[in-house]
Amino acid sequence: MSNSNSHIPAWRAPFAEFLGTAALLCAVIGSGIMADRLSAGNAGVALLANTFATVFALYVLIEVLGPVSGAHFNPVVTLTLWSKSHLTQEGRAQTAMFFIASQLLGAVAGAWLAHAMFDLNLLQVSSKLRDGAGQWLAEGVATAGLILVVLRSPPGKASALVACYIGAAYWFTASTSFANPAAVLGRMLSDSFAGIAPSSAPGFVLAQVAGATLGVVLDRCLGKDKNPA
Repeated sequence: MSNSNSHIPAWRAPFAEFLGTAALLCAVIGSGIMADRLSAGNAGVALLANTFATVFALYVLIEVLGPVSGAHFNPVVTLTLWSKSHLTQEGRAQTAMFFIASQLLGAVAGAWLAHAMFDLNLLQVSSKLRDGAGQWLAEGVATAGLILVVLRSPPGKASALVACYIGAAYWFTASTSFANPAAVLGRMLSDSFAGIAPSSAPGFVLAQVAGATLGVVLDRCLGKDKNPA
């Protein structure tokens, strides 16, 4: 059987992952900076504004770039889909590596773009500590839920369900639901409202990996969707 996608350039999907992750991190960090400036010190109002911007941006980016790359924007999502053979391109391991590299580079680019728009120094390192068992548990819960939503979203509904879940998890988790190692990298490079100190980053990433594993286990426990007659 001939491959109908053979004419599509190999760089296009990784570029979509770079672009989407950069735009997502720009939205997260940029809206955090704007919210912090306008909220007059009210952290709840700032977080609410940050949440809305992230949810709207995530929905749009998944809708626009999903047909190109699947719109992962997240290394643990890519690794999960690779492990479950949901990456359909030839050379799935190579595709996953290119996706993850593109996501990490995109996260850095997105942080720098947000800084440039707000006339801040491009090169920053966050001083915002996010440590403790509660934060790590929250990241595990947030990531497990995200993976479960990604794996079990009905066709055509992933963009809305993922965006809604992340918006909710901003508020029901103590960590405000990073659920994404690329987001940790980008936010580590921004000393702003959305930042995370480098010393806090390893705990978050380990919790995200554990959470992603739990999400896969939960998906298996739930089994296949029933197909009503």
